[in-house]
Amino acid sequence: MKQMFLLFVFATSLMAAEGNLRYSITVEKFKNEAGWHGRWNVGDGFTTMMTNALHQSDDFIVLGDAEMRGAAMAEQDLAATGRVAGGKKAPKMGRMTPAQLLVRGSITHVDNTTAKSSGKVRFKGISLGKSGGKGEVNITMYLVDSETGQVKASTEVIGVSNRSGVSLGYYGSALGGLSGNLAGFEKDNVGKACADAVDKGVEFLVQQLEDVQWEATVIMAGSKTILNRGTREGVRVGDTFIAGEVEELVDPDSGEVLDFSMTIVAELKVTEVKEKVAYCKVVSGAVDKGMTVFPK
Repeated sequence: MKQMFLLFVFATSLMAAEGNLRYSITVEKFKNEAGWHGRWNVGDGFTTMMTNALHQSDDFIVLGDAEMRGAAMAEQDLAATGRVAGGKKAPKMGRMTPAQLLVRGSITHVDNTTAKSSGKVRFKGISLGKSGGKGEVNITMYLVDSETGQVKASTEVIGVSNRSGVSLGYYGSALGGLSGNLAGFEKDNVGKACADAVDKGVEFLVQQLEDVQWEATVIMAGSKTILNRGTREGVRVGDTFIAGEVEELVDPDSGEVLDFSMTIVAELKVTEVKEKVAYCKVVSGAVDKGMTVFPK
């Protein structure tokens, strides 16, 4: 029996993401609007740290930033010229995963007060205290829907170097450039403050997932029913979904999707799942190729 769900919008959807279903996301370069210079590029550093922390959280499908994706496209363009070896190892065009969500923002304030210390380290010609002091960064962060370009959520984050309980943080050598007795980026006050801000930022982004509509598409129907989502997106054996036809209400002036309605015609249950696809059993109703699928 068909059921109608009429006029519900993405931001207030009754069928919000459940069960750790994941979305593809990329971090755009954060602008340094704080006027802080002299040690390392705080915008590039924060972007690297945020990408790393989102990947570690396992709540998203994390894509490379614009620079990484640009490098990948350059390799594809080079392969298309025929100047490099072909075959299965050559990167193919049209295979890049699109980002459903974008994270972008600005560093609006940086405060780095270093206490005096007998031990000093050198970083690109600048002398830093080995210990003590305090770092603070202020971040404005936006979560953007890549399909519409609209800001879905925003927040102001303040990271401080002396806060305890940082759960994600950033510990590595991706920024490099440190020498002397400093063991790594995690011992720089501004670095610690950025790690704290990243931790708070990731927590904020995860909280927004309940307001983002997760969906899939039936790519094969008949003897086998297959969805274009798999373990990469968090789909598991036993998950249940509803499938149906979606009708969009489009603004004739701007082309913007104002709302949509869905006629539910079937219920699906996942019986087998691979990285990018899920095989389902039709529990009730019937499905056709191209139908939209939502979590039940």
